[in-house]
Amino acid sequence: MYGSLGFVPKADLGFLTQFSSKDSSLATGSNLFIVPHQLTKFRLGPAKLPFVSRLFRTTRLLSTQTRANHDSTIPAVVTDDDLSATMRIKANAKKLRILELDPGLGPYKDQFEYRMKRFAEQKTLIDQHEGSLEEFAKGYLKFGLNREEGSIVYREWAPAAEEAQLIGDFNGWDGSNHKMERNQFGVWHIKIPDVDGNSAIPHNSRVKFRFKHNDGVWVDRLPAWIKYATVDSTRFASPYDGVNWDPPASERYEFSYPRPPKPEAPRIYEAHVGMSGSEPRVNSYREFADNVLPRIWANNYNTVQLMAIMEHAYYGSFGYHVTNFFAVSSRSGTPEDLKYLIDKAHSLGLRVLMDVVHSHVSSNITDGLNGYDVGQATQDSYFHTGERGYHTLWDSRLFNYSNWEVLRFLLSNLRWWLEEFKFDGFRFDGITSMLYHHHGINIAFTGDYHEYFSESTDVDAVVYMMLANDLIHSLLPDATVIAEDVSGMPGLCRPVDEGGIGFDFRLAMAIPDKWIDYLKNKNDDEWSMTDISRSLTNRRYTEKCVAYAESHDQSIVGDKTIAFFLMDDEMYSGMSCLMDASPTIDRGIALHKMIHFITMALGGEGYLNFMGNEFGHPEWIDFPRLGNDWSYEKCRRQWELVDTQHLRYKFMNAFDRAMNLLDDKFSFLTSAKQIVSSTDEDGKVIVFERGDLVFVFNFHPDKTYDGYKVGCDLPGKYRVALDSDSWEFGGHGRVGHDVDHFTSPEGIPGVPETNFNNRPNSFKVLSPPRTCVVYYRVEEDSPNNTIDEASLEVEDKDFEDAENFQEATCFIESEVATLKTPEEEEDDGDMRFI
Repeated sequence: MYGSLGFVPKADLGFLTQFSSKDSSLATGSNLFIVPHQLTKFRLGPAKLPFVSRLFRTTRLLSTQTRANHDSTIPAVVTDDDLSATMRIKANAKKLRILELDPGLGPYKDQFEYRMKRFAEQKTLIDQHEGSLEEFAKGYLKFGLNREEGSIVYREWAPAAEEAQLIGDFNGWDGSNHKMERNQFGVWHIKIPDVDGNSAIPHNSRVKFRFKHNDGVWVDRLPAWIKYATVDSTRFASPYDGVNWDPPASERYEFSYPRPPKPEAPRIYEAHVGMSGSEPRVNSYREFADNVLPRIWANNYNTVQLMAIMEHAYYGSFGYHVTNFFAVSSRSGTPEDLKYLIDKAHSLGLRVLMDVVHSHVSSNITDGLNGYDVGQATQDSYFHTGERGYHTLWDSRLFNYSNWEVLRFLLSNLRWWLEEFKFDGFRFDGITSMLYHHHGINIAFTGDYHEYFSESTDVDAVVYMMLANDLIHSLLPDATVIAEDVSGMPGLCRPVDEGGIGFDFRLAMAIPDKWIDYLKNKNDDEWSMTDISRSLTNRRYTEKCVAYAESHDQSIVGDKTIAFFLMDDEMYSGMSCLMDASPTIDRGIALHKMIHFITMALGGEGYLNFMGNEFGHPEWIDFPRLGNDWSYEKCRRQWELVDTQHLRYKFMNAFDRAMNLLDDKFSFLTSAKQIVSSTDEDGKVIVFERGDLVFVFNFHPDKTYDGYKVGCDLPGKYRVALDSDSWEFGGHGRVGHDVDHFTSPEGIPGVPETNFNNRPNSFKVLSPPRTCVVYYRVEEDSPNNTIDEASLEVEDKDFEDAENFQEATCFIESEVATLKTPEEEEDDGDMRFI
């Protein structure tokens, strides 16, 4: 959601582990080592620093807590005696594994033990009073509107309410005959029998929860667990209504395709359904499924990450100010429409991740969860009270993660999306804000471990995330769970039973900041190869990262895409293949390919691209708002730019496909062997190995190197696997693809310091300016592995509506279309871009 901005002082690298050259590790220059995450400031600006609570407590005081059937009281104070022997053993068995991986964490052993103890205590309580964590996370079967024994049963946790009613279309919005009863835990409930065999509250009818609080005022709120919410689009700023979504069997979408297997390396296409169409309006789930998913599949991505799925009243929040956590955003369709999208993705072999927001809540009291806060104490609320319960920069409320019903609500929310909609995992937004009481505001993380383990750490939130990841991986062992954290919290991406927080990947958020800094502030001759290399390899040992050059954060209003930084106004006038490329366009397309590719190849164990950036989408994203007169002009994707054959956007798109296909063929993202053998500052060249591939990036603006010597590990014959200078990628075709490059031994075998750049072998290549070339080692009788025009042809795929799929993907055919005159093309797209 919110990236980082700026660059921090030198991080403490005291924990770096030395490796010999034969280890499969990271390397820069002549030194082989593992480096931590790059850490940067949180892009939030100044704000008041919220007070912090003490990390260590002698007892653990829990808020009022309930069982699923609400028939038992839970003790307020938990002691060691309450823990089973089994749980104590489990809590201690593997918790120090994380300290073995990083001995530098040794001084903070007490904090890890305390964290594990708190996790074990909370999980034991849940096991004792709810049956299990998995059962606890079935809250949506009890709370909200549910069918039970020929009736509709509605339950809502609202301890601050003095009276409560259920109102809606079914009773003319008069709740006098539908008063609710309260139990000892503050849960209100009502049972409404069917009428003549039909539900008393019909499918798709509107409902609300009406309650009176202690000042005698009655308020209407959307049910907290509502599964669908709609708004009258004909009325400006009209409030949302909860909807009883209970379609008959004939109208329910039934999934036809199984979840695809988990890829070892996710290649993620980040997408926003609403702004995914070419027209200036909100696109639908079904339109995205039919028109955009084929593009994603054709570009060889294996994962789709969907933003803005949870209902949010304000469209301009990009989906990050959630109002209704269990409801599919109604702007783009119904819950059944979203299921259609996910099933279609699965039919293509694409996994689908959801951008989940559990870090904060919209401050909207009319349409959202915040409406349940009527000034009660924190133990009777979803949120912290006072300053701790409000995020000043985001204008949003903050959960109380120690509260029993908050845990039930959030954990059940995760299970709901996994089981009801078949999502394959999550990208958790705003993790830095959750990890620390200061939320990362005005904090420049330098890498010193005391920044992560102190009174500033929000242990309640950490324990919630441990429970969440434990639950997700229990329900779906192949789930992919990604954390958006800019701080680089150690152990964030290690398993819970090792003492970690349990995420699979962390977004490498400092990388796009580095590229923005270079593009804004440095001339080409000021680019440092060592700095670029270190920025891309600067991540914590054994904790996986998803790298990206730009995401939605870098595209929102007030910023620019990388393509627009590079080419700016010339994107409107200089992108036609009918004229020679200007120096600006030639440089822009070349560097666009190089920046994205080196980020992918060197920056992590996964890769992410935001919708449209694969072909250099120009301009920025600006959601309809008062400041732009509620315009959708820049809240869409101009697919016609890449579809129009005489425009150069197709070249960047083709290279994006080729990058992903290269990983398909060689699986370099999953390789632990990542060795940077040379960062040539004078020549502006970076040479590195990932797996058994050799990458040569020449960032020099005008120097061609003929016979440039590069080091490698394995001896033999090498050929070109991918060449950004190929004609089909908008290059100049200067590198020969049929040339065999034979290696020569270097130095004394087994003595790295006598080798060439610490590599035992070398070969020579032609390296044109602003070009990246990848070489693979040719095995005997191996096929041609060059990623070229022929290998990029798209094969037919057997799935429903295949004919429409071929129509949707016709733009990626490798044959060059007959060029038309501008007059003939006038209806083909926005001709500002020529």
